[in-house]
Amino acid sequence: MHQANGWTSTGLRWLDGAPRLTATDGRTRHDRPLTDGLPVAWRIAGPRRCTGASTARGHRPCPHHAAIEPDGTTTQCPTCQSADRGLQLARDRILDDGRSYRLYLAWFGPGLLKVGLTAEERGTVRLLEQAALTWTFVAHGPLPAVRRAELALAHAKLARERIPAAAKYPAWWTLPAAADRHAELTAGRTRALQLLARQPPAGHPLTLLPDHPVTDQVELYGLTAGAPDQYQQVKALSDGARLTGRLRRPIGGHLFLDPPAGPPLLLDTRLLTGWTLHAEPADTCDGLTLLPRARPAAEQDTLF
Repeated sequence: MHQANGWTSTGLRWLDGAPRLTATDGRTRHDRPLTDGLPVAWRIAGPRRCTGASTARGHRPCPHHAAIEPDGTTTQCPTCQSADRGLQLARDRILDDGRSYRLYLAWFGPGLLKVGLTAEERGTVRLLEQAALTWTFVAHGPLPAVRRAELALAHAKLARERIPAAAKYPAWWTLPAAADRHAELTAGRTRALQLLARQPPAGHPLTLLPDHPVTDQVELYGLTAGAPDQYQQVKALSDGARLTGRLRRPIGGHLFLDPPAGPPLLLDTRLLTGWTLHAEPADTCDGLTLLPRARPAAEQDTLF
């Protein structure tokens, strides 16, 4: 990303199982593989712009070249949000599109089990994007059947439909062993399959997948030893801010960056989307709104 006028970030994407930072200069699109230890040095310039919508015909640039809020994780203007296929699905504005879908269970930490759906043609991308630590597919079928199954599991409180990023971060400090992660997920799958066998979606075929393998992505994300004991979460960027240092392996859409000095930074890459990035060496990070985070102290038994 070395254009004189900079590259506008269009987000972190998982392509063929590998993370890439995507960007455009207004004419061409570019993606950069994100590897462990990759050095970066960016000056961030505004205004921050909407990057468009994903539609049935592919990506559509924002027709208004609209400015968006500089300090939020929303990366689209209202017009593009309304046109975006993924948001239409999430908001139940598409009832059936003729495609086959999969129902998944994803584990993000103790007590953090999520149920969701993804188009079969997308493979495992949805699970990579969300930073699912352990996951499995539970069923597949047309959208109406899979959506009703998703709602049934959520209403029965067997799993949640949404788990915010703020709930995921603390779990990275205290991950149980792989066998325990596997056991918690498979126990949830057993309960889910039992409910769906008793209450199949009326009028729609749903194929249950009781023997689908369980996938663990903790090592892929570089979390085998957990998150750093102390780090600073980037809450907002600003025009003229600088990000410099070395990247660690992405965790879904999040990046840990080791700056030249001080604790690591954790960046939700949605905050980066829409800003223009200029490659400029620097010896510090600045222009960032930061929230310090630290591993909680272990509780100790006391006599009194």
